[in-house]
Amino acid sequence: MTQVASELMGVDATTMVAATERVLAQLVEYFDVDFSYVRHTDRERRATVLVAEWPRRQSVPDPDPLGVIYFESADPVFRALENATEPMVVRPTPQFADYQETVRRASGIAGVTSAAVPLLSRGEPTGALGFVKAGDREWSNRELNVLKAIAALFAQLQARVVAEERLRYIALHDDLTGLANRRALLEHMEERLRAGSPGLVAAFFLDLDRLKALNDFLGHTAGDNFIRTLSTRLQENLDPADMIARLGGDEFVIVPAKPMDAAAAECEANRIQQLIARRVTVGGESVSRGASVGVALGLPGETTVADLLRRADHALLSAKSGGGNGVAVFTDAMRAQFELQDDVELNLRGAVSDGSLLLHYQPEVDLRTGRIVALEALVRWLHPTRGLLPPGAFVTVAEATNLAGELGRWVIRSACAQLAEWRRRGIAGNIVMRINVSPVQLVSLDFVERIEDVLRLFGIDGSSVCLEITEHVVVQDLARTQVTLRGLKRMGVQIAIDDFGTGYSSLSHLKALPVDAVKIDRGFVQRLGASTDDLAIVKSIIGLAGSFGLGVVGEGVETAVAARTLVGLGCYRAQGFLIARPMPAEQVESHLAVGRIPLDLDLPRAGRELPAH
Repeated sequence: MTQVASELMGVDATTMVAATERVLAQLVEYFDVDFSYVRHTDRERRATVLVAEWPRRQSVPDPDPLGVIYFESADPVFRALENATEPMVVRPTPQFADYQETVRRASGIAGVTSAAVPLLSRGEPTGALGFVKAGDREWSNRELNVLKAIAALFAQLQARVVAEERLRYIALHDDLTGLANRRALLEHMEERLRAGSPGLVAAFFLDLDRLKALNDFLGHTAGDNFIRTLSTRLQENLDPADMIARLGGDEFVIVPAKPMDAAAAECEANRIQQLIARRVTVGGESVSRGASVGVALGLPGETTVADLLRRADHALLSAKSGGGNGVAVFTDAMRAQFELQDDVELNLRGAVSDGSLLLHYQPEVDLRTGRIVALEALVRWLHPTRGLLPPGAFVTVAEATNLAGELGRWVIRSACAQLAEWRRRGIAGNIVMRINVSPVQLVSLDFVERIEDVLRLFGIDGSSVCLEITEHVVVQDLARTQVTLRGLKRMGVQIAIDDFGTGYSSLSHLKALPVDAVKIDRGFVQRLGASTDDLAIVKSIIGLAGSFGLGVVGEGVETAVAARTLVGLGCYRAQGFLIARPMPAEQVESHLAVGRIPLDLDLPRAGRELPAH
């Protein structure tokens, strides 16, 4: 007993089989038997699973009849092991003919005596320690009592290993889906990228498009069910050896087991995208979400895990930049794009103060008449070496480097100065200037006072300005946002929620905030006429806005079909490339002088004559 206890002390999951075999070898010799084994009871499968045996069989059939034995279909002896709490001795008598035949098929030995001692944990059987000897053998009570003590040691070992494995499983798996988590992914990728590993290692970074909108309109339980269904679908349709990890939310990373080049990786990414796009029934609704996939390749021994994931993430951002539901493979051009971001970070502070920033304006019109009702001020940067940069190239960097407040103040002051100049010249009298506001500005304590100062400086009434905030801004600090927006409303300043429908806000937020309008996210509008899901969401947003007495604006109108669909749903105000692209102040003036932008949408005459929404 002391020797067995010493042998099993300190054993873990990785050394359990080897240590068990050493103990079994000692017991085989001590008790003068031919064969010994330890089995584990799998309660979920109702099966007994072979853990270790001694001596090892020279020729093991495939499948091994002793590897996994299901109690339901087992012979009476093995079936009895499921709930046995006392030792069982089986001798070569007709009573145990079925068991004798099972042993004969597995070992070729006809007629054996076996002793099986249950492994007990808190009185419940969790496995068995067994011995087999060819021919007939008697087992004394003393021997069986010794075996019960040894079985108790194995039961303790087994319980410890099961607990360790459970903790390791929890540490390496996602709670919602059971897929690998970030830690497991990093461990796997470290091994795959180790020097000497064969072939290129591909990594697919997946992001589900607009999952938050599904959560908002169907509920988070439906969203969780959607995620679980997609996870199961991926597991069923990918190689079992592929690494599939969920990083949280709607982000997944897949690392195929087989090496592949860029062309093969892109082909596989498209196949995965098609798998995800298949419809899922959740909450009584049949829905689907697109997915954006970023693909990157790493060379073992040269590419680090961090580099490979960063490249895949960059590729994902590129895939999403086209509106989502795209596949992009990391290229040298992408590398240059992210080098640009580094350049922007170094030089943006100077741009705010040296006059290289400028504003372009995108008209918002009444779709029925083409009448210009508002202009959205959009900042541009005339970079000294890279030319004119759009806001997407530097606004995110500004927010990450604490320049967003300074940049935002410049935009507000410049847009209001331009509106005042146009009005001084007798144009833009009824135009509202829309200005985007960053999270940093909205929660700053002096923001309301700064807006008041700018309006007074240029002689503009508050109702001529509409500040646009994103849904994300709303939920960052709801209490502070309420105070700021109420202060702005006292001056008559209009408030609109931009990119509405992307999933951050809720009905309670709309009720709690003094908002005048919502702008439907361009991702939904662009697919009107092609996606029934997006049509349903846009229809819901317009109905929601109407129930709260809010104006509604469609962003990203690029097709006549989208424009006509918006009008048919009761949304008459819109902006997008179909109407006009952002343009410099002098170019906007020619449109302001006319007051409208010609549109040919083939709307019903009744639609043209309805009053403005």
